[in-house]
Amino acid sequence: MTTPKFDFEIPEHMRDFAEKSVDQARKAFDTFMDATQKAVTTVEEQTNAAQSGSLDMNKKVLDYAEEHVDAAFQLAQKIVCANDVQEIFKLQNDYLKAQMEALGEQARDLRESAARTAGDVGRKATDK
Repeated sequence: MTTPKFDFEIPEHMRDFAEKSVDQARKAFDTFMDATQKAVTTVEEQTNAAQSGSLDMNKKVLDYAEEHVDAAFQLAQKIVCANDVQEIFKLQNDYLKAQMEALGEQARDLRESAARTAGDVGRKATDK
């Protein structure tokens, strides 16, 4: 049995249509990839801004912790040298007052840093 031969030629307008379709698909894909790359870049920038702010906050928290521990050792050293119980109570009262003031300032500073970081991340999101 012989296979029939088809001598079929694709009309020119069909080739043009197919070529245009492929070109349009390529352009659509390229546009999609450009948008995807921009989105990835934006996410990376936002992540970098958030990480930078987070590192700054972590350093501040560690610095504050070190300050509090140092203050506690200073108090202990003063208590050891105290002459009587009343002086110990005064030292402790002064220490607590100073620590509460420091905590208030540190909380404000951390809140401002967090707000700056959030603003930086937000600006990175709207810059694109």
